[in-house]
Amino acid sequence: MAVTTATAALLQAPASAGQEALAGKSLTSVIPAPAFAQPDARQAFRLGWGTLILTQHGSREAAAVGKQLADVLRPSTGYPLPVLPAFVHGTGIQLLLGGADPRVGQEGYQLKVERGQVVIRANTAAGLFAGTQTLRQLLPAAAESKSRQKGPWVVPGGRIVDFPRFAHRGAMLDVSRHFFSVGEVKSYIDQLSQYKINRLHLHLSDDQGWRIEIPGWPRLTSYGASTEVGGGPGGFYTKRQYLDLVAYARSRFITIIPEIDMPGHTNAALASYAELNCDGVAPPLYTGTEVGFSSFCIDKEITYKFIDDVVRELAALTPGEYIHIGGDEAHATEPADYLKFMRRVLPIAAKYGKKVAGWHEFVKAQPVTSAVPQYWGTDDEDEDVAAAAARGNKVLLSPAHKAYLDMKYDENTPLGQDWAAFVEVDVAYGWNPGSFVKNVPESSVLGVEAPLWSETLEDSDDIEFMAFPRLPAVAELGWSPWSTHDWASFRERLAQQGDRWQVQGVNFYRSPQIPWHN
Repeated sequence: MAVTTATAALLQAPASAGQEALAGKSLTSVIPAPAFAQPDARQAFRLGWGTLILTQHGSREAAAVGKQLADVLRPSTGYPLPVLPAFVHGTGIQLLLGGADPRVGQEGYQLKVERGQVVIRANTAAGLFAGTQTLRQLLPAAAESKSRQKGPWVVPGGRIVDFPRFAHRGAMLDVSRHFFSVGEVKSYIDQLSQYKINRLHLHLSDDQGWRIEIPGWPRLTSYGASTEVGGGPGGFYTKRQYLDLVAYARSRFITIIPEIDMPGHTNAALASYAELNCDGVAPPLYTGTEVGFSSFCIDKEITYKFIDDVVRELAALTPGEYIHIGGDEAHATEPADYLKFMRRVLPIAAKYGKKVAGWHEFVKAQPVTSAVPQYWGTDDEDEDVAAAAARGNKVLLSPAHKAYLDMKYDENTPLGQDWAAFVEVDVAYGWNPGSFVKNVPESSVLGVEAPLWSETLEDSDDIEFMAFPRLPAVAELGWSPWSTHDWASFRERLAQQGDRWQVQGVNFYRSPQIPWHN
């Protein structure tokens, strides 16, 4: 279809609050904000009993995306919404590969809504999935219901061309301080995927618990996984369960990055195997929340055999390119020993075909440029991180006073911590990853990640209360172009998400900063 000069001009202009009349409130009410939008009020599409979901002929992945969309919409609409190959003629939602605007890349999409059809085009199934998440948000909130609702089911007309700002748009879930079941993690994956998050970093080990089965080291799970903060029963994932999580995330175009924290944050492993301690004596299990007191024995060869076995197993279970090796708060390890340890451990990941990610302290060991430091500091300057960026390392940004979802909203928040800051929604939204750390230019930023530590969190309700509404703020920083960044627009769009969360049963925090609808 030919694009007119006027349309082309509109597509060059980013959608923002300042262009409300141009962009159209309804078409641009989604989170993350689309890169480019051109509304057309004359072309609204209405789902009906005869609506089909038509997917790229011959593509199993496109068909799977279509089935996921149908699974969301069938209960609420009551419509059959059959998923059929796109050569079938009929009124419907088309999910097509190829033919999209060249700017969409590998994860973006083009969405066109006309009276007779909705067409989502992308170069990959990941892009089609992103487009369907936008489509879900363009429908009334009641579309998320698990029971039949009245409707009508109208999608505002127009065209969106959308693609991510950063490659890595992540969330981290700490399953070590408190253990979360497979079902609880899957629930969080579902929530993350709605906001175009594409990485889930699982913090699988810490002082309080070891959470992944490792053959040859059975006491890690029989003993090291047997408790958690406060003395609860803990838990762990079998290899089968972990693979199930990996596959579930992958079906929603999220890659899991496993973390085994080292050389500190290791009491659960040290308690499980006395030989990992320098004195050969296993410490007791730990259920508190203090940090920095544990360390692997740097000079024992058994330490590196253990790490080799763990990394080999994780590499075999993890299709993603990264394994996270922690490296933070190693206060019980002497600086020289820390460097010695890292220089022994860093090559192990490469041995098993993986790249390394780690908390930013590990860049003191000057890892290879494929390694990713995750910056969690509360300053806008770090010489070691800037030096790593200058050498060619890509930096992942998780500043604790902006992106940590376990920080309290204010002094009255019943969950969370406040050591970094109180983090209200405007704080989580009000920073620019592309210019946040001095001498780390946007070209050196891999992306953003929102960590959620679980010292005070015990179940999905707690996860949701701390993640929502702040997670969408970080998601927008990762996906949307900086030119769309606008607090006034965001808070209005976030209020609409509240309607959706109510239908979905999400236990979100009703921030007084947001004009919630009810």
